[in-house]
Amino acid sequence: MKYLVSFICVVAITLIIVFCGNVNSSSNEEYFRIHIRANSNSAEDQNVKYEVKDEVVEYLIPLLSNAETKEEAEKILSEHLSDIEAVADEVLSKNGFAYTSKAYISFEEFPTREYGDLVLEEGFYDAIILALGTGEGDNWWCVVYPPFCFLETKNSENYVYISKIWEIINNIIG
Repeated sequence: MKYLVSFICVVAITLIIVFCGNVNSSSNEEYFRIHIRANSNSAEDQNVKYEVKDEVVEYLIPLLSNAETKEEAEKILSEHLSDIEAVADEVLSKNGFAYTSKAYISFEEFPTREYGDLVLEEGFYDAIILALGTGEGDNWWCVVYPPFCFLETKNSENYVYISKIWEIINNIIG
């Protein structure tokens, strides 16, 4: 009996360690990133990159707020690449820049990045790339699915984030 209790305790502890160890780790395949590349590292190009980021993220909020899977998010983004370029180009034009943007979907390498409690390890991720002009300057990147970037919008009252876990909990208790 003593050995059975010890065995059960070891199995329980092992399961807890395995489960807790996997809570924050996840496959790169679960995420869809966004990468906005500035034309250059000049102060003007870097400043406009952040203006473009604000407008593009604002544009994406209503589009991606109901995406339930990464595949849905990718389909939505693919269907709106020219619209995303138009949003970016409007900001560039309004600020007096002659160059335009190019949006496309790619599978690219990203460095390790922390988003609050979530750490995305260095590796290759599916991403929407938005190159401003030559796209050779410093860049900004985040995650559009699940929508971690939407916390950083300039108009937080427009922020829409559907937590599927919260919905499930509400359905169970509600």
